Amino acid sequence: MYFREKIILKKALTLLFVCFSLVAFAQKDTLPSQFHFSGSVGITNNGISIIPTFSLRAPAMVTTLSFSKGARFSIDPDIRLTFDGRKGGAIVWVRYKLLKENKFKFTIGAHPAYNLALKTITENGKSWQITQARRFWATELAPTYVFNNHFAMGIYYLNGHGLQNDGPISTHFVNLNTSFNGIPLSGNFVFNFNPQIYYLKVDKQDGFYLSGGASVANKKSPFAILGSYNKEIRTNITGSRNFDWNITLSYKFNNKYKIIH
Repeated sequence: MYFREKIILKKALTLLFVCFSLVAFAQKDTLPSQFHFSGSVGITNNGISIIPTFSLRAPAMVTTLSFSKGARFSIDPDIRLTFDGRKGGAIVWVRYKLLKENKFKFTIGAHPAYNLALKTITENGKSWQITQARRFWATELAPTYVFNNHFAMGIYYLNGHGLQNDGPISTHFVNLNTSFNGIPLSGNFVFNFNPQIYYLKVDKQDGFYLSGGASVANKKSPFAILGSYNKEIRTNITGSRNFDWNITLSYKFNNKYKIIH
């Protein structure tokens, strides 16, 4: 087990080294004058994971953040926790935009993560539940083609590794996604919709799913209402639900701060 974790960590550190090297090369001649901080904070009836097959099945707080200095490199935390703090997870994405100028865009990333889940312990005939923290490491590839200001298509691939024997060890997630963004409604309201179809393999179990999300927002307000769904096509993955959904009230922010040299 120790040897396998060591190999995974070595690969992850190599990817991070490549990312930082690209950042250093890209910023060798110019020093950005602004620090970018953006994200959203939301309350939902059901915290759904970045892999929609899995959900907390309880109300939760969802926080996504992005820190960047420059146009290519960013650190993107993603935290999803039930209100009692007993279930959820925390991810810290490290991302680099390999291509971003033209219609074709390509982002790579890696993250360490902790997942919190309830586990039943039985001892001397008595049972109780504890919150177990599991460690994961993952990498991602995300090529996207932008047709215009309202429509884009892409493929998203995530390869995850569990760093303990008690839980999933290998995860492959392949997602074909489309995005319809900024569709005008009445007044200042806009509509966004992103239908997806994906394949998920967790160790020896796998499945196909339909998923997606929709949101309504006002251009003059930081608040938005979002909904998402996940529907099984064919699966034998433990913990999967035939149909899952949520509604989220989200507050978005986007700030830039000047750097004094």
